[in-house]
Amino acid sequence: MFESLGDKLQGALKSLTGRGKLTEEDVDRALREVRLALLEADVNFLVAKKFTESVRQRAVGTEVMESLTPGQQVVKIVHDELTQLMGGSEHRLNFSSQPPTVIMLAGLQGSGKTTTCAKLARYLKRQGRNPLLAAADIYRPAAGDQLAQLGDQIDVPVLDMSSSAQPEDIARAAVSKARSSGSDTVLLDTAGRLHIDEEMMEELSAVENAVDVHESLLIVDAMTGQDAVNVAEEFSERIEITGLVLTKMDGDTRGGAALSVLDVTGCPVKFVGTGERPDDLQTFHPDRMASRILGMGDVMTLVEKAEQEMDEEQARRLEQRLREDKFTLEDFLEQMQQVRQMGPLDQLVSMIPGMSPHADSMGDLDEAELVKAEAIIQSMTPEERRSPDIIKRSRRRRIARGSGTRVQDVNRLLKQFSRTRDMISQLTKGQKSQAAQKLRNMGFPRR
Repeated sequence: MFESLGDKLQGALKSLTGRGKLTEEDVDRALREVRLALLEADVNFLVAKKFTESVRQRAVGTEVMESLTPGQQVVKIVHDELTQLMGGSEHRLNFSSQPPTVIMLAGLQGSGKTTTCAKLARYLKRQGRNPLLAAADIYRPAAGDQLAQLGDQIDVPVLDMSSSAQPEDIARAAVSKARSSGSDTVLLDTAGRLHIDEEMMEELSAVENAVDVHESLLIVDAMTGQDAVNVAEEFSERIEITGLVLTKMDGDTRGGAALSVLDVTGCPVKFVGTGERPDDLQTFHPDRMASRILGMGDVMTLVEKAEQEMDEEQARRLEQRLREDKFTLEDFLEQMQQVRQMGPLDQLVSMIPGMSPHADSMGDLDEAELVKAEAIIQSMTPEERRSPDIIKRSRRRRIARGSGTRVQDVNRLLKQFSRTRDMISQLTKGQKSQAAQKLRNMGFPRR
């Protein structure tokens, strides 16, 4: 996300950091590059102009110019202004005090409404809620079947009535079923069109009149850039939109939609879609997104993903084995599999402060090297996984044949495992190795 914009903004601001003194000309020169970067990212022209003017007004003040680190102060101002531009803080869903809460999803055809509907149900289920999906798209062939299949994948019930039923009738039936079945949230997947027309707007209004809609989420394709903002503006002028979901953000290297849409429409972004998996829906945090854009990482989201995907019992078991200095290739494989569940490795790396520039080079590693490493370990016998020191030349040749790899690949993995095990051993024994000292400096206690 925001790869192209992030690279250009970081490049524009790099000329300011590390300098003991800044002039207004230095700031103006950098901000010209910032504005150009925003325009190339398909940010609305007026939004880009207002943003740079706001940054300049704060950056040329006495407090910044006379600071010991003026460049860093300007970067902080840009971060703060980016955060405000995208909404300032997280905008949560509005839930009714009297269930069920009704959430209507609207948008153009192809924007990803149906898959987002299922992702949102998965998200709500993880929050402890009991959602019900309702197929209110009576036009697109097999729309109900698609939603039913997605519902099966995430174990969420789906109401799929006949195509002759009207959307408002389906909405009433969904609310009635939710009350009788104990579901506390109804997600309405409405019909889309190739373009905005009166018929679609009338259908959405009919649904809003038929049931109490607590959230009207507009689903827009982030990869369409300024077109996504135009669509959001048209929708918000005709019906009451409470928030937006930007889909396909993992493929949007520019970010114009996310940076423009709130200022143009007044509608906050509440979620972003970051992939095809049911779990690839993230709450939109403007401050975290600003940090990612400026290469500062996003540790909080990384920790949250780890908490979601990592098995607590496995983590406790691994900690115990580390304490006992019994880290094996089986543990190594288990950790690789859990990391892969968190998503593409390049996305994870981009969340680590200072690692954003290396994210691209990690993409192939995610799909190639980790798969290869899994195949190698799975081709070993249980004894070899627990005691890798017994893996000599003949065993390595057999493992390479069994995993479809080369002996060099097996050797590389064993060396990597050996280094990892040695570092873990040093950390757990409290030796003052360079790695241990770095971790302690970050706040990790001595064991």
